[in-house]
Amino acid sequence: MSVIVRLAKSEDQNRCLELLDVLAKATSDQHEIFDLETFENLISNERGSLVVAEENGSVLGMASISFNLALRYNGEYCQLEELVVDQDARGKNVGGLLIEETIKLAKKRGCKEYGLYILESTKHNQGFYEKYGFVKVGEEMRQPL
Repeated sequence: MSVIVRLAKSEDQNRCLELLDVLAKATSDQHEIFDLETFENLISNERGSLVVAEENGSVLGMASISFNLALRYNGEYCQLEELVVDQDARGKNVGGLLIEETIKLAKKRGCKEYGLYILESTKHNQGFYEKYGFVKVGEEMRQPL
């Protein structure tokens, strides 16, 4: 398998939105309808990045990250927002390649830390993230606005 990981382009939008819908259904996460304007904003905005894993012209998975400024870090930290791999490509290290690429992007940007959320519906993925150096540090709270 010759998978390449690259920054997403406009022509990836439909496939990425399909993958996001799969992720939302798998996590039972309430979400807005994903739209193309948000996708375009993400791939052209310096506050985040979207990377895709591709094989033979087909997008197998994607990961999006955001860069946030915080006093406690005296600079920026990186947050994994979404990571999803097509069901047929799972078990082939596609997710690992995506995580490795986003870690490189965060380091290149000078981020002090990289965080992610483990939801009840994604606890089974904790071991995967631990392989890449992530450690559990607490619980999350949210308030819908």
